Amino acid sequence: MKNKNCLRSITISCLLASAFIFSPFVSNAYASADSRKQVTDAAMRLVSFCIDPKVGLDQRDIAILTEYVLSSKPEKDHALQETHGCPGAYQEFDTKTNFSRFMEYSYNPMIPQVVTRPSSLRYSLWSTVPGRTQKLPAVWKPIPPDGSPIILHGFQHDSNTPDLTTGVYYEYDLKRTLIVANYKGHQVLISISKQIDKSKVGEKGFIIGNDSDWNYYYSGEIGSAKVGLGWVKSYIYDYFSVGVYVETSSAPVMLRSGVFQWIKAGWMGVNFVKPNHIIEGLKRFARNLKAIMESSHLPASTQIISVYRWLTSLPPGDLKQKYATLQQAQRSQVIQMGKVSRAQADEPLSFNNTPKEQMVEELMLEYIKTALGKPTPVKMNFSKLFSDPLS
Repeated sequence: MKNKNCLRSITISCLLASAFIFSPFVSNAYASADSRKQVTDAAMRLVSFCIDPKVGLDQRDIAILTEYVLSSKPEKDHALQETHGCPGAYQEFDTKTNFSRFMEYSYNPMIPQVVTRPSSLRYSLWSTVPGRTQKLPAVWKPIPPDGSPIILHGFQHDSNTPDLTTGVYYEYDLKRTLIVANYKGHQVLISISKQIDKSKVGEKGFIIGNDSDWNYYYSGEIGSAKVGLGWVKSYIYDYFSVGVYVETSSAPVMLRSGVFQWIKAGWMGVNFVKPNHIIEGLKRFARNLKAIMESSHLPASTQIISVYRWLTSLPPGDLKQKYATLQQAQRSQVIQMGKVSRAQADEPLSFNNTPKEQMVEELMLEYIKTALGKPTPVKMNFSKLFSDPLS
């Protein structure tokens, strides 16, 4: 997670297995996965590796988590043991897509993460230092059975969407590690996140209409939209997660996702997060990732990339104008809902401190909504872009 102006430095390095002393995958990982404590311990060792790569990676942890995610279970979600003062939870779901397609859309440097995580992220920014770091690869090649894992370390600055209960949204910085491996013929991604310091103070937001329509209003005002909590100065004090995404061997091929997540958030230093809150957030993420990846209307990745390039190439004045149109339309909607006073309707909107990348990503969400037939408060002529994206 990063500061509001986005991190100016990022250490993204692609490491070979020879850089670490790896142990071979354990053959009894399935039995080990029967113990939730052992699974949790494996996840926490990966979090430690994300925090400090010098601790090294033990591939047995990849095996333990992958076996656990692939195993049959009586329940797909459950609470995890509190760790470092953070309550945790696990949630699992299947998506009708394959691993390569998932990576093509979800971890492409030219496709913003908001495209596949519209109910979780307002925007997500990576930055690089020329000559010192590597970007995410444009194409993720499958790891052969005897191939070494690909490991990338980096930083990320996120702003999330309004919480379903409180309406609060936050900005925060993350340390990130991605591990792509082949486990017994399964392509696997391990996505690890660890928050850096506490978040910025939470601000008041609103979900406009149904959450599945991905239409949100961000007030920029400190507090909560929940009645009686408008005064709250809340923070995410800590957050860490390990997402395991593995291609199944069933027919048809599916992508199974298992996410281990811990969060501590609240106000005055007191945590108010419970495991069921985390599970609801993970289910929200799952519903919308599935809705996008399984949609027959999802544009080809090349089409999405073309629209992204078109938006990023717009003159600054044109981009701000389109963004202002979107922001004004969303403000008009919350005024009609009675969430914001009509006196605010004529207040000027200023985007002098809004990063270009943020404006592009929020506009990209409107493009995806239009492509998937979702309602949008703005009537941009994206239909023309479908046939001539660079016009």
